[in-house]
Parts: sequence; structure tokens; C-alpha cells
Amino acid sequence: MLKNITLGQYIPGKSILHRADPRTKMISTIIIMVLVFIANNAYSFAMLIALTAIALLIGEVPVKYTLRGLKPLLIILIITAAINIFTYSGQTVLWSAGAVKITLEGILQAVMIMIRLSIIVIMGSILTLTTTPIALTDGIESLLSPLKKIKVPVHEMAMMMSIALRFIPTLMEETDKIMKAQASRGADFDTGNILQKAKSFIPVLIPLFVSAFKRAEELATAMESRCYRGDVGRTRMKKLAYTAVDMYIGLFIVLFTAVFIVSAFVLI
Repeated sequence: MLKNITLGQYIPGKSILHRADPRTKMISTIIIMVLVFIANNAYSFAMLIALTAIALLIGEVPVKYTLRGLKPLLIILIITAAINIFTYSGQTVLWSAGAVKITLEGILQAVMIMIRLSIIVIMGSILTLTTTPIALTDGIESLLSPLKKIKVPVHEMAMMMSIALRFIPTLMEETDKIMKAQASRGADFDTGNILQKAKSFIPVLIPLFVSAFKRAEELATAMESRCYRGDVGRTRMKKLAYTAVDMYIGLFIVLFTAVFIVSAFVLI
């Protein structure tokens, strides 16, 4: 399960998305996520699914590897769908038993929520899979640079966000190793009720926290040894610059958004 988390990982490549400016990708991802919550009919959802497929295609990232990131959310998706199916009120009743009833509208609502969550996870994974942690840091810092005028530590915030994303797969790998080590010593993580399962994870959490603090201390020491002093006097080996690729992506997102809004609010 832990190996299925793709958020925060990066796959080197030379695709269109790999060559695009990180700011373009982040802005496009934010716009798409906003559109995900605006979608309200079959046309708009079909457009979002098609856009996700196009992003997977031009990003040249393994489709199975990207979709694997949905497995950790499978339980959440199922629970959310079940809640909507049994609690969402509608007029077209398909099955009922006393106060409990299943309606067509509830099923459609559950499907829409599952699609929304899946698209958000996949788009977030595509962003990190095609963007290096350094590029993410520079992109976030550049987008938040207007906040520097009001003394907001933009560089430090961007650095913390990128480091957090980068260490997600590292901590997941460390958790998997600790769980296997504890299982080899007789620990049982699968049997018992929810409370017992939670208590069985205590031998995993303690060494995980110790390892996380140790890694943080090693990272801080490494940054200090390289004379890292934050944003003061810092230069970059590669400066961000918009290219023709970013122009094409921007035009495509603008056109897609316009057509999407028509499909969502006109074709109801």
C-alpha cells in the first residue's frame, strides 16, 4: 500500500510537460482542480477525463504507475461513495428498505465525487512526476514573490513545501521497512478491531519519528555546510523562463476552460 503513493516522486524525461515551466504547470493544475469542483454534468466530466488522459499521454509518465497512486485512496473513495448512495436524497428510487433507500441521483453523486477525487490525485501526481523538487521550489517562490513586499518569508515557505513533498516517498519507504522489520519480530498489523490495529502501529510510529527527526537534522547540517542562508544573496544555476511550450499549454488551458464553462453552465 505504501509503495503505491506517487505524490512527491519525480520521473526524469523529455516530454512536453517535463520541458514546461513549473509555474505554467502549477497554475494549470490549480485551474483544473477548480474546474473539477465546477463540473456538474456528463459533458464537463467527460472533458475532464479526456484532459487527464491527454496529460498522461503528453507527460510520458507510466499510466499504471500514475493510477497506482489511487490505491491508497480506495477505501476513502468507497466510504465516500457509500455515504452518498445511502444518504443523498433523490426522486428516482431504485431500492428502499424502511428509512434506507438508494436513488439514481445518489449513485450519480457518488460517481461524480469519485471522479473528482481521482482526477485531483492524478493531476497532482503528474505535476510532481514531471517537475523536479528544485523547479517546484523556484516556481512556488516565483508565484508567491509579490508577498515579499509585506515581509512574508516566501523563499522559506517554498523550500519547506518542496522538502515536504520530496520526503513523502522517503518516509513511506521508511515506514514500509519498519513495518516489515516489526512483522519479522512477530508484530501483527492486520488482525483485531480498529483500536487494536491502531495500538499495533505504535512500534512503527516511534522509530519512524526518530528516523524523521534524524533525517531533518542531517538535512539541516548538509544545508549549513553548503553555506545556505535562505534567500539572502542566493543565485540560481537555472533561471525560470517561459518558452513556446508554455505559450501553447497556456492557450490550450484557456481554450479548454472556455469550452468547459459553456458545457457546465449552458449544456445542463
